[in-house]
Amino acid sequence: MKRLIYILSIFFLPLTSLLAQEKDDRPNFIFILTDDQPYGYMGVTGNPVVQTPNLDKLADEGTLFTNSHITSPICMPSRVSILLSQYERKHGVNFNAGTAVAEEAWQNSYPMQLRKAGYFTAYVGKNHSPVGKNGYKSGILEKSFDYWYAGHRHLGFYPKERHKIFSDAEEDTQIEVVGEAALDALDNNEFKLEKAIKFLDKRPNDQPFLLNICFNLPHGAGTESMQMRESDSEIYKSLYRDQEIPLAENYIAKKDIQNSKIPLDIHHVEDRQTIYDYVNEPESTKERLIRQYQAMTGIDQLVGKLRDKLKEMKVDKNTIIVFTSDHGLLMGQFGLGGKALLYEYCTHVPMIIMDPRLPKRKRIKRSDALVQSIDIAPTLLAKAGVSVPASFQGKDLSQLLTEETEIRKYVFTENLWSTQFGNPRCEAVQDKEWKYIRYYKNENFSASKRIKYTKDLGLNVNRALYGMTDKEISIYRSYAEEPLAGEKAVYEELYHLDKDPSESTNLANSSEYQLKLEEMRKVWAKQIRLARDKGQPLVERFTNESSAEMEKKQANLPK
Repeated sequence: MKRLIYILSIFFLPLTSLLAQEKDDRPNFIFILTDDQPYGYMGVTGNPVVQTPNLDKLADEGTLFTNSHITSPICMPSRVSILLSQYERKHGVNFNAGTAVAEEAWQNSYPMQLRKAGYFTAYVGKNHSPVGKNGYKSGILEKSFDYWYAGHRHLGFYPKERHKIFSDAEEDTQIEVVGEAALDALDNNEFKLEKAIKFLDKRPNDQPFLLNICFNLPHGAGTESMQMRESDSEIYKSLYRDQEIPLAENYIAKKDIQNSKIPLDIHHVEDRQTIYDYVNEPESTKERLIRQYQAMTGIDQLVGKLRDKLKEMKVDKNTIIVFTSDHGLLMGQFGLGGKALLYEYCTHVPMIIMDPRLPKRKRIKRSDALVQSIDIAPTLLAKAGVSVPASFQGKDLSQLLTEETEIRKYVFTENLWSTQFGNPRCEAVQDKEWKYIRYYKNENFSASKRIKYTKDLGLNVNRALYGMTDKEISIYRSYAEEPLAGEKAVYEELYHLDKDPSESTNLANSSEYQLKLEEMRKVWAKQIRLARDKGQPLVERFTNESSAEMEKKQANLPK
C-alpha cells in the first residue's frame, strides 16, 4: 500500500508542481473605475489645480493612454460595455431602457471568465449594471463574486444613508467606505465587514485575485450630496477653496448663450436634468469643480493606500492595476452640462495600465494609440492566459504597453439614451485628426412637461420618468436598428481635432471640406455595422413594475 502511495505521489508531483507554478505566475488585477471623470482631471493629464500624486506615479510606472475613449457617454451602457467588451448597439442595455444583461451574456463577462479560471473575485463600490430578469433584484451579481460589498445605482457621498450593505463600515464618506472594503477584500486574514456578501472567511493565499473598485465620484450624485460635515476628512472641507479655479476656455453662462451648440429641435436643452443646472452660473460651476477635484484627490489617496497594501502583502510586483472612467462630463462648455453627447469632454477619458512585470526599459509611458473601454476586458483575460470569448468586440492592449504601434484606425461612439431629458440620438466616428458626428430626429415628449403633468395628476414622478413600458423599450430598440436600415441624419458635425481640439468650429457645411465629410460618412457606415455585429442582443426585460402596471399609470399623461 505504501509503495502504491509512493508511486502515485511520484506520478502526480510534476502535475502538482506545474499547477502551483502556473498559479504563481498568473498576475493579480485591480480595476479602478471612476464616474464622470473627464480626461483632464489629473495632474498627469495637464490639470494645473488638482493634486493626484499617486495616479501620476501610477501613470509614470505604467502606460497612460492619451487617446482613450468610452463607447457610450452614459453610466449604465458604458459600464456594461466594459464588463462584456461590447458596444451598446451589440449588448442592448441602455440607461433607463428597461433592459438588463441576460444571464447567458453575463457568463462571458470578464469577472465571470476570471472566476471560472480560478481567480478570487471581489467587487466593491457602485454597480450600475443590472443582470437577469429582475435586474438589480435578481441577486445574480452578488453570487457572481467571492466578495461583494456594493450598492446598486447611486451611492451618494454618504453611502450608509442609501444602502444597508454599507452600514457596518467604520468610515462614512464614499471613497473611504469603498476603500475600507477594498482593503478588507485584499486582506488574507478573516474578513472584517460582516455585511459583505462572501463565500469564504478570508481570501485564499494560493489564488490570484481580481478586485473591482467602482466609484460614484466625481459624479454629480456624489458631489451634490457633499455636506462638509465635521467628521469628513479635511480634503472634503477645505482643499482647493483658497485657490483660483479656472473655468473651461469655452465656458458660457446661461445668460450669455446666443446660439445653441446643437439645434434646439434636436437637443432639447431645457429638458436637461436639473442636477447639472450648476453650469448656468460661473460661481456654482467653480463650486462643483472644487468638489470634483476634492473627490479626485480622495480617490488618489486611496490608490496610494492600495499600493502600500500590495507591498505589505508582497504581491505588488505581480499585480496589474488598470484605472479609467466610465465617461466624461460637460462643465459649461458651449453652455452645456451633463453627458450623453459625443464631444471630447464626454467621450475622452483617462486610461492607465500598470504592469509591474514588464521591464522598465521596454515600457511605453505614453501611448497616443486609439483605444476604447471595451479593450480592457480582453487585455485582462490575455494577461491571465484565459481565452477571450468570441462575443468580445474589444482588442488586447498588451502590445501597446511595450510597442509604439496602433490597433485600430477609428473609434466609434454612440448615444442611444434619448427617451428622457432631451438628449439627442447620435453617433460619431473619429481618427486622431478628424471627428464626424451625426444626429437623428428627436420627437420625444418633453421631460419637463412630463414632470409637470405627473405632479398635477398626483403620480410618482420617478416612475413616470424611469418606469419603462414595452412600447418605450421597443422605441429604444428601433434607435439601435433604424440607422442601419437607412435612417437619414438631420444634422451633422465635422471637426478638425488636430487644429480644433475644443470642437468649436463645425466644418460640415463648409464647401472646402465636403470630400472629407463624405469620406467620414463612409467610415461611419462601416463602423456602425461593426459595432452592431450579428445576432440579437442578449437582454432581459427589466423594470420594477410590469409593463401593464406602467401603461396604466401613464395612461393619463399627455401624448
